[in-house]
Amino acid sequence: MPSAIEDYALIGDCESAALVARDGSLDWLCLPRFDSGACFAALLGNTENGRWQLAPIEKAKIRRRYRPKTLILETEFETETGSVTLIDFMPLRSGNPEIVRLVRCDRGSVRMQMDLVIRFDYGRTVPWVTRHKDGALVARAGPDLLVLRTNAPMRGQDLRTVGEFVVSEGTSVTFELTYGNSFQPVPAASDPDKSLRETEAWWCKWISGCQYHGSLAEVVERSLITLKALAYEPTGGIVAAPTTSLPEQPGGQRNWDYRFCWLRDATFTLLALMHAGYHEEASRWRDWLVRTVAGSPDQLQVVYGVAGERLLMEWQVPWLSGHFGASPVRIGNAAVAQAQLDIFGELADALHHARSIEENNKLAHFDLQIALLEHLQQIWREPDHGIWEVRGPAKHFTHSKVMAWVAFDRAIRSTEDFGLRGPADEWRAVRDQIHDEVCRLGFDTQLGSFVQSYGSKEVDASLLLIPLVGFLPHSDSRIIGTVRQIERQLMRDGFVMRYETQRVDDGLPPGEGVFLACTSWLADNYKLMGRDSEAEQLLERLLQLRNDVGLLAEEYHLEEKRLVGNFPQAFSHVALVNTIMNLFSERGPAHHRSRSRHESSQKRKPRHTVP
Repeated sequence: MPSAIEDYALIGDCESAALVARDGSLDWLCLPRFDSGACFAALLGNTENGRWQLAPIEKAKIRRRYRPKTLILETEFETETGSVTLIDFMPLRSGNPEIVRLVRCDRGSVRMQMDLVIRFDYGRTVPWVTRHKDGALVARAGPDLLVLRTNAPMRGQDLRTVGEFVVSEGTSVTFELTYGNSFQPVPAASDPDKSLRETEAWWCKWISGCQYHGSLAEVVERSLITLKALAYEPTGGIVAAPTTSLPEQPGGQRNWDYRFCWLRDATFTLLALMHAGYHEEASRWRDWLVRTVAGSPDQLQVVYGVAGERLLMEWQVPWLSGHFGASPVRIGNAAVAQAQLDIFGELADALHHARSIEENNKLAHFDLQIALLEHLQQIWREPDHGIWEVRGPAKHFTHSKVMAWVAFDRAIRSTEDFGLRGPADEWRAVRDQIHDEVCRLGFDTQLGSFVQSYGSKEVDASLLLIPLVGFLPHSDSRIIGTVRQIERQLMRDGFVMRYETQRVDDGLPPGEGVFLACTSWLADNYKLMGRDSEAEQLLERLLQLRNDVGLLAEEYHLEEKRLVGNFPQAFSHVALVNTIMNLFSERGPAHHRSRSRHESSQKRKPRHTVP
């Protein structure tokens, strides 16, 4: 059986990633990209679906940590006879992707064992293993190849590679697993010690660029390192998570493939990077967005592959039983075919904020933005599947309409702030129409609150974004009433549900954990409202949910007191970074994003005019 979600740590090379459990078992790895087939898939099945374990033979006490300011994982095993440190990392690529594992004995001597089970194609395909002329083991199947080099003894046993060895104080054993194509020469060996030094130096240099030095700076740094690890270096796209089908409820069916890039993460991610000082990463993320959505506006999708791929058809893996039996295991994501109006607003918001950091690039992509608005102007009155990608009937979701308003508002503000040219008067008319409709049909006077969809009596955590995007100020009585209703209906032990799945038809069986990003949004609202102590209490609860190496999943299951959903989740870490900056900076991301239309509609002279 796999380990609990919170028992995993992440290692990665900014093109793919692996999950390593506390017991030294590497249970998930996709190569050569985040969304490639897994060669270790025990995370979603059992050891026969592929894993790589290095651990003491005897019972051991376990402690682990990341090396400061890096993604290098160190796991200490202490036995009765001694202690060893397992050092796991993925070097930044200069050639073939690889994983390096170093076993270093710190005291006494320890008997160790290795169990390597390679199964390509998501745990299905058993490779043919041969010995290379330099002594390395080479595993081949179809187009895939893995090469294991080590100075430890190994042998084949029951379609796996096993070994036992002893390390004594002051000695170490090295393992290097390299991926390649089976139709090309076997990748050459590298220098693991040199790779370790270079990897540590690279991460330390990267995180030294962080410009946030306030309270909880180490928490911000760990989340930013995690976010960087989930960024696909060749294109700048950022995956939502490196995993698929980790369930939102133990044993449940809400299991989705998150190894792709969502447009709706755009603005939150951009602001987190901008406010931390990573303008290059923010610009690359913006560039990925624009390249990816380029084309006919009526073909805009909510989710794309890391290089902008559009065909992400969803299918189920019958030979994987799921994480602790949570099936089905899904590859691809059917959300690509859904209509979701909010992504127009997210894209427009991201482009607008990107202009604020690029003095010589204000005009960038405004023609694309205009084309998208022309299409949105035709469809904004239609129902959609909303921010949560419900698989039930399409509805007029309030949040979706608010984000349609954002799309027009940000274009107007770009004409006002940056002197860009477009049909601003026409956009203002549409913006006002959307605003009036949302306030009329999306607000329930009996509840004194905005509701999830027109005519509904249910609230939704996405309504917390209404003041954060500037649709209404946080002091508006309708916002205060909405926050109050969310506290009453969706709060569970100090955390926030997305919505009440037992009372909303979303096309799936009810039940899921509390959604961590939504709890961050409530803290952001508290901060804007001057409820600072309550905001800090929410933040403290969130911080307590991080696992021992500082990572968060998408959700948390209150009854079982465990993390659930795909892991680690970029959106959770982005929301955490933004909330910390909101609480402990004078002008955090929430203030930056929530400038209301009342501010922008004041007559201001543009700073300059772009012809």
